[in-house]
Amino acid sequence: MSGKSNSLLDRLAQGRMLARWERAGRKVSLMSAAELAQLRDDAQTLRRRLDQVLFQAEERLALPPGGDGIVRPLGCDWVWRPDLWRGPVVPSGHVGIESRTRIGADATLFHDCRDSDITLRQIRNRPPQEAAPFGLRMDVFRFDGSFLSLVLDLPEEGIAGLKRNHLIRLAMSVELERPLEIFCRLNIKHGPNTDQLVREMPLGGGTDFVEFDLAYTKMNEKRVEKAWVDLIFEGPQMNQILLRDLSVARHPRANI
Repeated sequence: MSGKSNSLLDRLAQGRMLARWERAGRKVSLMSAAELAQLRDDAQTLRRRLDQVLFQAEERLALPPGGDGIVRPLGCDWVWRPDLWRGPVVPSGHVGIESRTRIGADATLFHDCRDSDITLRQIRNRPPQEAAPFGLRMDVFRFDGSFLSLVLDLPEEGIAGLKRNHLIRLAMSVELERPLEIFCRLNIKHGPNTDQLVREMPLGGGTDFVEFDLAYTKMNEKRVEKAWVDLIFEGPQMNQILLRDLSVARHPRANI
């Protein structure tokens, strides 16, 4: 009974809220500047909340049966799939993309082209072939720069409790129009220092991965501030790069 009552109350509250915004829309032309500013702030706050709900709903509805499809190594204590591969981002596409353009909540594209001839678009994947609900398509035409990289900022949960006995596993599902080398660089900032580990992604089809062994760093476990991964694309011109899936997992090294 209480569940039905709450559901009815929720529907009534939603109806009143919708009626309020309909009235506001009809009165916009009559409002003062101060009233308009307050209405805009309220609408932006509401939109942020709605975007969060829509993002999570789209992610869950698009996932294949049986979970998120992320491989979890033995002892895994943290996994993460960036927003670009989880749910819809706004805007979903960029043309002639400039360096340092943010894509979603945790990805940024960097390059040093004088005239960018690069397009990015988030796409829907084809279940059940792909575990990730969304993918990223990058079309690179004329390229006069020396580097092109996609930077992924690891969330706070990924660096909390990070130890030198951890392995960081980066897995990707990639489709290429032409052969291409992709280098993956893990960066860990601790105090004034930043340690880096570089691996080349073996592209054999399907889901490929590299692992970063933090034992090879001089990381100060007590001073870790942030970590990020660079995906560096070598010779990307005249190519279509389709990143169907990307995930990061953390697990302790097995004791021998």
